[in-house]
Amino acid sequence: MSDAKAPLLIKRYASRRLYNTETSDYVTLEDISGFIRDGREVKIVDLKSGDDLTRQYLLQIVAEHESRGESVLPIAVLTDLVRSYTTQAQSVVPEFLAMSFDMLRDGQSKMVENMAAMNPMAKMPGFEAMRAQQEQFIKAMTGGMGVPRDDEDDESGDAEDELAEIKKQLADLQSKLNKL
Repeated sequence: MSDAKAPLLIKRYASRRLYNTETSDYVTLEDISGFIRDGREVKIVDLKSGDDLTRQYLLQIVAEHESRGESVLPIAVLTDLVRSYTTQAQSVVPEFLAMSFDMLRDGQSKMVENMAAMNPMAKMPGFEAMRAQQEQFIKAMTGGMGVPRDDEDDESGDAEDELAEIKKQLADLQSKLNKL
């Protein structure tokens, strides 16, 4: 078994095909996105030059998700990102974004832990359903980042309806925040 801390090495051939060195097969951007959602770090390098292409491909994955209507980044954030490339703030923006995501990931993990451990409400009927719904909300907000994976099959019909409702509520909240 490979070291979980070592990034998964993906090599890009001259034909632009992406090769997973661990499983010895070709992968797509969607496969790489899945590896990342599963908590795996990836490193994508050009086979011939050895150049690190990870940033380029991660940006492409984000752009594809955004173009399919899976919008996570509000227009204001995208505008600020573009603006940061043309101002002197560019040195602060990457650090700020990294720290923000770290805080979000840590806070969400702690929230899930606190809900499950030593919560007097845990004995109330229906608490598990409420906790599951809250976890789905957190996953929807953060794209599943930092939430422990549950390998059990969900009741996909109800879960999809609940997720759609949560996404709608989140969009409404984002709209209100943008107005402020």
